[in-house]
Amino acid sequence: MRITRRLEFDAGHRIPDHASQCKHLHGHRYVIEITLTGDIIQADGNPANGMVMDFGDIKRIAKTHLVDQWDHAFLAYRGDAPIVDFLASLPDHKTVLLDAVPTAENLVVIAFRILDAQYKDSFGNHLRLERVRLYETPNCWADATRDMVQA
Repeated sequence: MRITRRLEFDAGHRIPDHASQCKHLHGHRYVIEITLTGDIIQADGNPANGMVMDFGDIKRIAKTHLVDQWDHAFLAYRGDAPIVDFLASLPDHKTVLLDAVPTAENLVVIAFRILDAQYKDSFGNHLRLERVRLYETPNCWADATRDMVQA
């Protein structure tokens, strides 16, 4: 069985080497979709009976380990010295420093790796993260799947 939970957050970034508008500081209303696979739990009396995983638990885990850190933050490439220095000069600014340029493609791989460590098979139902999809705009997104990220 495959299930998906969708969450939204706002964040800023810039693509320093971009040939057009994305080289400037700007923000997006990101949407992240988390897709898990597993067997449906069949255990009378278990709160997850009939589910692969409770959607509320999927949300709680994603918020705790990713969304709350990235929401209303500036996602900055550690190698973009002018921006990193500027952001460091702002008192109490919420900045997330990344080891990769914050393109949708890089962000979704980072998100997959963060979340993959969090979704565990705790009911013996072969639960595992299969895909993370990150929408940068309503019309543009990137997918990271298990086979891509582990390759």
